[in-house]
Amino acid sequence: MKVKVLIIVALATVLVGGAKADEGMWLLQLMQQQNSIDMMKKQGLKLDASDIYNPDGVSLKDAVGIFGGGCTGEIISPNGLVLTNHHCGYGAIQSHSSVEHDYLTDGFWAETLADELPNQRLSFRFVHRMVDITDLVNEQIKSGVVTEINSMTRAYLNKLAQEELEKSDLNGKPGIVAQALPFYAGNKFYLIYYKVYNDVRMVAAPPSSIGKFGGETDNWMWPRHTCDFSVFRIYADQNGEPADYSPDNVPLKTPKYLKISIKGLNEGDYAMILGFPGSTSRYLTESEVTERMYTTNQSRIDMRTIRLDVLREAMAKSDKTRIQYASKFAGSSNYWKNSIGMNQAIIDNKVLETKAEIEKQFKAFAQGKPEYEGVVDKINNIIAESMPASRWVDYLSEFYSAIEFRTPVEMMDKMKEAIKNKDNAGIEEAKEELRQAFAQIHNKNYDHEVDRLVAKAMIPGLNKALSNSELPSFYQTIQRDFKGNVDAYVDNIYNNSIFANEANLNKFLKKPTVKAIDKDPSLANTRSIMDCIMNAAAAYSSTEDLSLLHKAFIRGLNEMKLPTPSYPDANFTMRLTYGNVKSYDPKDGVHYKYYTTGDGVLQKENPDDPEFVVPAKLKELLEKRDFGRYAMKDGSLPACFLTTNDITGGNSGSPVMNDNGELIGIAFDGNWESLSGDINFDDNLQRCIAVDIRYVLFVIDKLGGAQRLINEMSINEQ
Repeated sequence: MKVKVLIIVALATVLVGGAKADEGMWLLQLMQQQNSIDMMKKQGLKLDASDIYNPDGVSLKDAVGIFGGGCTGEIISPNGLVLTNHHCGYGAIQSHSSVEHDYLTDGFWAETLADELPNQRLSFRFVHRMVDITDLVNEQIKSGVVTEINSMTRAYLNKLAQEELEKSDLNGKPGIVAQALPFYAGNKFYLIYYKVYNDVRMVAAPPSSIGKFGGETDNWMWPRHTCDFSVFRIYADQNGEPADYSPDNVPLKTPKYLKISIKGLNEGDYAMILGFPGSTSRYLTESEVTERMYTTNQSRIDMRTIRLDVLREAMAKSDKTRIQYASKFAGSSNYWKNSIGMNQAIIDNKVLETKAEIEKQFKAFAQGKPEYEGVVDKINNIIAESMPASRWVDYLSEFYSAIEFRTPVEMMDKMKEAIKNKDNAGIEEAKEELRQAFAQIHNKNYDHEVDRLVAKAMIPGLNKALSNSELPSFYQTIQRDFKGNVDAYVDNIYNNSIFANEANLNKFLKKPTVKAIDKDPSLANTRSIMDCIMNAAAAYSSTEDLSLLHKAFIRGLNEMKLPTPSYPDANFTMRLTYGNVKSYDPKDGVHYKYYTTGDGVLQKENPDDPEFVVPAKLKELLEKRDFGRYAMKDGSLPACFLTTNDITGGNSGSPVMNDNGELIGIAFDGNWESLSGDINFDDNLQRCIAVDIRYVLFVIDKLGGAQRLINEMSINEQ
């Protein structure tokens, strides 16, 4: 649950001295207008703009889409074969895994189409059409249909998107959905039509010891030796249209797929990425960066450290628990470490000083311009006032999301009301809803005893982080009724609440009473936390809305930069970034070359550390050095490489392409030294880490024995 008011919306970027060639998450529909295609050609691109984005025809855009809810995937065969990261497919891999069929440990290789595994709630979205609706939104603001502030809200934009879809030629067509979003902090708006396929099946995945090699230790680090990939396939009905899963569905015949190049890389080679970067905040003021450090980042560091320590110990003791919590642990630890690195990089890279210089330049530019004068000072004053409440909200949010066992308050209130009114039909309806809620909580990926341990650790942790006045009221219950004994308080909830186990639930449902509901310890605990979160959110949102101030600030910064074009901040829409293959020097006396090899896998091997175990078959293949056509010129097996592309979360799984638009790698990470990049791009340090496509193909071919997949692809060796 994330209740913190979203005060930073889609923003454009400015840096002292103007944007460099490698910086920028460019909108495809503005390539010609902003001359970004010309800048790319100067870097080495051999394609035309219409080869990348063609609203009236097929282009590279049609081979890339949204994989699941937060990653990018690319089509690599005419039969709907999708390549993405291992960590993007991790949830699906985990959902199919069990102690008996441990695909996380052993990997998965479907031998035939019939062996490809369907996945619940896994989709793939293609961008079908993009429409500029800025004039439409501004006209509705002018006519009073919506206020300027509300024009940037999700509720208004969702309603507008649905209205426009219903009026369009796409209305009623299979799989089409529409999304309207603000860009440049509401200075522009676009409507994006997606075509969504919901039958996406798991085809192949390496063992986690390959796909997650290095684990937490290597995450966000270079040098890297992780073969971070998984393979899926899109299925459609007999007409090639989106359809829910059916055994009668067939592989999607895709109009565009990426050809693959294994001819090799050299430093300075052109590199281009198409993907869906999730969120950047590069227009934050100095005060807002400070707030980010000490609220969002620090709360994530403090609270997730506690939970991850508990989960790590529990997972080490049981294979069942390891499989149950694998995806949850990975998702939580990823941005836990990111927050640690970001706070350090903000200091090391002097981001606060850079922001202060930008504000100084803006204030000089704003003199004599009433719409811009005083904007920065107003933003900073609001942040100073709101930071304590912002911190309060973030710690409570992290605490709430860490503990999974919660009694559904609304459902229990519905049952209580039905009992009071002697509404037998309502009681029966509430019973069925509670049964379903119980099943959702006690699912195959939940362990009641592990969650009990998490709760026992998190409650003292929150007590340490917040003042007494900021704590939920249940802390008073612990002192009053349990003499300060947190373990006894938690045990009472996990043993005696209605939702603690099936026996308790059945006992309640056999004879539901208001008294039983009012006495339920989990319900009281959940109400206490929710009330506290609402109080914190109210304190936070009581300050003046920042949306219009940011809208003016960003508009002014873009004017200040002219004629240099600006790009909007990431908001999980399709973007193009370009750069070059390049090494870097993180500090004095240290040089990182632009690639790694399979030799590093063997050098890092540690059989006693689960993060650095090398599977026996991979070790044998690496030691034999029979890499065939996947080898580098010196006979080594390429593993990973670096580019200067501008990426962030959401770009995971994005295709890295060469100057001809051929696939050369899969983006999967950024480097530690530039983790402040979501806030401030650093031209010298910013690097994208990608797995070399030759390593991916080697593992599919030699380790997985999946020659049928290799045969589907179009591979260029020259």
